[in-house]
Amino acid sequence: MTKITTRTVEYPADGLTMIGHLALPAGADRRPAVLLGPEGMGLSDVERGRAEALAELGYVTLAFDLHGGRYLSDPEAMLARCMPLLASPDRMRGIGHAALDVLRAEPRTDPDRIAAVGYGTGGAVGLELGRDGVNLRAIATVNALTTGRPGEAARMRCPVWAGVGSEDPIMPPAQRSAFTAEMQAAGVDWRLVVYGGALHAFHHPPVDHPVVPGVGYHARHAQRAWRDVVDLLAECLTTTS
Repeated sequence: MTKITTRTVEYPADGLTMIGHLALPAGADRRPAVLLGPEGMGLSDVERGRAEALAELGYVTLAFDLHGGRYLSDPEAMLARCMPLLASPDRMRGIGHAALDVLRAEPRTDPDRIAAVGYGTGGAVGLELGRDGVNLRAIATVNALTTGRPGEAARMRCPVWAGVGSEDPIMPPAQRSAFTAEMQAAGVDWRLVVYGGALHAFHHPPVDHPVVPGVGYHARHAQRAWRDVVDLLAECLTTTS
C-alpha cells in the first residue's frame, strides 16, 4: 500500500521566508486540496499531523507558516506579532495568497477544488481570502470569528463553517454576534457551532509553555470539531477520482 508523502516547502510572505508542511495523498492523480492555517503561536507538529491526516483522507494539504519558521511559545511575543497582523486584512491576505500559490503550484492539486481550514490566526487568514473573492470551495475556522471590512464578505463564494467554545473569552458572544451578522448580511451560506464549556483553542492539545488566559484543551470537543471539519470537506470537496 502506497503511503502519503510529505515535504517542507519554503516561500516568501510578509517579508519573511515561510516554511510550510506539504502532505500528499497516495497515488499520482490530481486531488482536492486544503490550505491549513495554524493558531497564533505558529506552525507546529499539531498542524503538521492534521495535514497528514487530511492527506490520508485524499486531500493535498499545505499547513502554512505565519512567522518565518518560528513557533512563538512566549505569549507576549505571540501577541506582539499577531495583533498587528490581525488588524491588517491586507497582510493576512498576503500570507494567505502566498501559501495558496504554493498549494496551487503542486501538480497533485486540483486548483478548482480547494478549501481553507484554519485555527485562530490561521482561520482569520482563511476568512480574509474568502473576503478577497478567492475561489474556494469551503472555509472552516475554529476560534477565529473575525469580522472584515464593510461589504467585503459579500465576495465570499463558498460555505463558511465556524466553531467556537462557549466560554472563550477571546471570542465572546458579542464577537460571535458581529461575525454571524456580517455573514448573514452578505448572504453567505454560514454555520456556527458553539461547543459548550470549551475555552479558546479547545482543539489544541496541551502545550508545555505559558499560554494567554482563557485557553484550554477540551478533548471531547476537539474530536467533535475535527469531525465537523472533515464532514464539511466531504460535503464541499469531492474526494473520488
